[in-house]
Amino acid sequence: MHKPKVFVAGPVSWNRLVSLDRLPQARPHTVFATGHRVAVGGTSAGKALNLASLGADVTLRTVVGDDEAGRSVLDVLDRAGVDVIAEVVDTATEQHLNLMDPHGGRVSIYLELPRLRQAQHDDRALAALASADAAVIDLADHARPLLSAARAAGVPVWCDLHDYDGVAEFHRDFLDAADHVFLNDDAFADRDALLVFLKSLDKPAVATLGADGAVAVVDGAVHHVPAVPVEEIVDTNGAGDAFFSGFLVAHLAGDEVDSAMAAGARQAALCLGSAGLAPEL
Repeated sequence: MHKPKVFVAGPVSWNRLVSLDRLPQARPHTVFATGHRVAVGGTSAGKALNLASLGADVTLRTVVGDDEAGRSVLDVLDRAGVDVIAEVVDTATEQHLNLMDPHGGRVSIYLELPRLRQAQHDDRALAALASADAAVIDLADHARPLLSAARAAGVPVWCDLHDYDGVAEFHRDFLDAADHVFLNDDAFADRDALLVFLKSLDKPAVATLGADGAVAVVDGAVHHVPAVPVEEIVDTNGAGDAFFSGFLVAHLAGDEVDSAMAAGARQAALCLGSAGLAPEL
């Protein structure tokens, strides 16, 4: 059986996760955390870890700082079997403070962001990209040049636009280059508006709907999948990346849309039930 080979480019981070009974109101006051920990974060780390847990051969091209946070991120990825091509910069590794409630609510505060004068993409990254079955190019300026590199290499481009509202200019290059589009429904007023947008893209498009599952439009046909029930939600971080990864691996195995969406829903549920960005095996 062919082992899927996936190239991922985009951000990783080292995050402090703070659990609260409820997200704080916008006024001066004191709250007490129910728990806190540090962990790897970033959408590209989430995808790489989930893809690896599903048996894919994963290469991740990313940026970290020459600091303890960067070394911690690389250690987690290495132990998961992800082949990492890291551009090490002399500024800090991306770091977030995530405030989370028990119902999936989250406020993510950027603490550090690596600064690049110009993204460098060496021969090793381009070779890994050219030999991949799929190129996942995530939202980051340092990943943006790899959109055209993937198109030139003839590798299908998969882009996760997250909370894209249909008009934001930052996402335009990614949307235009993508062969397969993913996003969530956060920025749309209602499901009808979301569906109109998906149909307008004229390319396979999938939108996750949180606890309501996901919807896809492929070749003009609309597909729905419900969320897989989770007995206890441990951590919502990474669930969208898990869905994306489950869908992608199933697609590369030849599954039809409904089956691939079901695979995505199963992976998302496994992620929700674990403390990390990917299910703990």
